[in-house]
Amino acid sequence: MSDTPSRTELSALGEFGLIERLASRIQLQHASSVKGIGDDAAVIDPEGLHQVVTTDMLLEGVHFDLSYAPLKHLGYKAVVVNLSDVYAMNATPRQVTVALGLSNRFPVEAVDELYEGMLLACKNYGVDLVGGDTCSSRSGLVIGITAIGVANKEDIVYRNGAKDNDLLVVSGDLGGAYMGLQVLEREKAVFKETGAQPDLGGNDYILERQLKPEARKDIIELLAKLGVKPTAMIDISDGLASEAIHIARNSGLGVRIFDEKLPIDPTTYKTARDFDLDPSTCALNGGEDYELLFTIAQADYDKIKGNPSITVIGHMTDKASGYMLVDRQGGQHELRAQGWDAFLKRS
Repeated sequence: MSDTPSRTELSALGEFGLIERLASRIQLQHASSVKGIGDDAAVIDPEGLHQVVTTDMLLEGVHFDLSYAPLKHLGYKAVVVNLSDVYAMNATPRQVTVALGLSNRFPVEAVDELYEGMLLACKNYGVDLVGGDTCSSRSGLVIGITAIGVANKEDIVYRNGAKDNDLLVVSGDLGGAYMGLQVLEREKAVFKETGAQPDLGGNDYILERQLKPEARKDIIELLAKLGVKPTAMIDISDGLASEAIHIARNSGLGVRIFDEKLPIDPTTYKTARDFDLDPSTCALNGGEDYELLFTIAQADYDKIKGNPSITVIGHMTDKASGYMLVDRQGGQHELRAQGWDAFLKRS
């Protein structure tokens, strides 16, 4: 009996056969998902709420590398990074649509694996997959996700609502996803040069941060329970420094971040040192942490004080004070957005 995995060419099913195969695995959970896959468009009832809509694309060779990103993890991550944007609006995601560009090197079984991750993310976050598209690609795998969420009008939080002297707060810890990427890239280089199998021991936490991140639904629920509505909020996809500057610029303010307050996991710190990198720089500019960065009024400080899930890392200032990082000796340095930029030239 052969141990070779079965491989079904996409051409054996065709586009409509593939769509039917994927659609057969989907069960809708929300009454607001009136019509899912199977018609010209999905039908969604907003139930009197405001809808928020966000779209992200992931391109092979730009946003992910299939030499070390398992397809199930990739599918999960593709959905989660979109849900993170919905939570950053203080909204609740309900539906997603998925568009795939597939080259002929992907068999049906690979698409099944990708969708398995997507459907797991939908299940874990209580979201319906209601539509999408598939097409042929000549440039590798392309994934496009649109997420749709809802919120009461008065609950939605924008990037531009911060006020002078508001506290700057972040969830979780920072820099882990970036260090996970560094480990993966190092082991890929070693494998290409020597053929040695990857040594990933002791890096589970930072590898999961990179390959299978989670959106911070729990933080939105926590803030609601504490009776705290952020004045501005954004998710950390491009790096803490970039996102803090986005809030400041959109709010017409400056911002001050304190280096000593940055939450960095011990594994992230140690790995950064092993790579001869500054852990604070990794936390500020690494990106892909998908934590929530938000501002709150100082009057709300006592409500969040001591909570292990969130950390006050700075505060907003007047615009003239600029964007500043305060080092551990009290020196001030200009805060620069050095995280991900989709249109920067790369070697």
